Amino acid sequence: MDLVIEPPATTARVYRALREAIVDGRLPGGHRLPASRALAADLGVARNSVTGAYERLIAEGYLEARVGAGTFVVRLGGEPRPRRAPGDPLRPRADWAFAPMPVSGSAVPGYDFRIGIPDAQLFPFDHWRRLLAAEVRLRANGPGTYAEPSGHPALRAAIARYLGVSRSVRAGPDDVVVTNGTQHALDLIARVMLRPGDTVAVEEPGYPPARRLFASLGARVVGVPVDDQGLVVERLPANARLVYSTPSHQFPLGRAMSLARRAALVDWARRRPAAVVEDDYDSEFRFSARPLEPLYSLDTAGRVLYVGTFSKSMIPAVRTGFVLAPSAVRVALVAARQLNDGYGQMPVQAALARFIDEGQLARHVRRASKVYARRHARIVAGLAALPGVDVVPSAAGLHVAALLRDGDVGRAARTVQAAARAGVALDDLAAFGQPSATQAGFVFGFGAIDADRIDAGLAVFAAALRRGSGR
Repeated sequence: MDLVIEPPATTARVYRALREAIVDGRLPGGHRLPASRALAADLGVARNSVTGAYERLIAEGYLEARVGAGTFVVRLGGEPRPRRAPGDPLRPRADWAFAPMPVSGSAVPGYDFRIGIPDAQLFPFDHWRRLLAAEVRLRANGPGTYAEPSGHPALRAAIARYLGVSRSVRAGPDDVVVTNGTQHALDLIARVMLRPGDTVAVEEPGYPPARRLFASLGARVVGVPVDDQGLVVERLPANARLVYSTPSHQFPLGRAMSLARRAALVDWARRRPAAVVEDDYDSEFRFSARPLEPLYSLDTAGRVLYVGTFSKSMIPAVRTGFVLAPSAVRVALVAARQLNDGYGQMPVQAALARFIDEGQLARHVRRASKVYARRHARIVAGLAALPGVDVVPSAAGLHVAALLRDGDVGRAARTVQAAARAGVALDDLAAFGQPSATQAGFVFGFGAIDADRIDAGLAVFAAALRRGSGR
């Protein structure tokens, strides 16, 4: 236990140091204090200074002595509050206008159609736990050196092989930079590719965290419409330095970008000094045709950066993703990663490499895809039966979008609120676009809801939809 005691170390000063540590929470309730002789030796003070402080704190109710057990901190009522300077004078930079986004809490709604949540019950936790425990033990007995910022070599090789089989992507270990998920990958890309004031084109509607990230780094973010073929390339701003797209399963509408539109986007980037970020976040789960060729595979000019994550194919807690990038950019990404957080969690990365190479990831994706396919079909059938609602065609991923034919954004918002009050959690499509967006609709995730609860949940949603229309 480290305490700062100004000399001379009197009983009063030891008392004040201990009392402040208890009040501000550094010594929590139930914590066992060292014996007076041991603490005196640690602090370099006389033992009677410590025993006197202990006795006074016991008398005031901050400590309690338990015969044969030791001296313990009493649990005080309420949560301790850290000390703050008067008025908290420090502020973010003047143009910082971002607050934390809401995250899924621990409370599970009755009918959980929230998006981006895979079914943790499908994941082979026992096998993953054994792999991870073995890697932790291995590193506990290792040399304790720092690791490569580009990622564990075995994981980079495993990712390259896995993408070659699952997505027909030709890549080697040296093409891969391991990250802490998609958002980390986008942050690294933006740091090495963008300067304040550069224009970034994003899909409209699209993925809000990406839009916010680019804006937070000083970029000018421009929304580009999406139609039934994908991102409308003709509407891209001519001065865009970077284009962010989700071509395999457009977020949040769910359509796949057509092959013609993919070729047009790659050609557009080739003819300009622009980069395209291809976010392939959940297309492993497919329910009909084989996936179209990734932008990365169509690119022969080195303009596409391919971003992937294991948060959907496995579980979010794995918190691991990757970037495939052209060589010059890749070197910069590795340097940015080293400056950003040094390197990732090597036990997790090594365990993940074994998980992939043993075929566990491929087996898990195959098993989960069958479960998700049934849920996908059930949601699509249920939504198609509702009047005034059009289901957006999709063949992959963990969510489905549905549009209101009347285009009433207010009605969509009222429906989502009414559904929430009735125990149904889903997303308003308007939350993924700018305030001027004209599309009205809903986004239904099916990773967190059992198939046998979908029909009942949609029935509650249908009632909320009727109330939202005023009927």
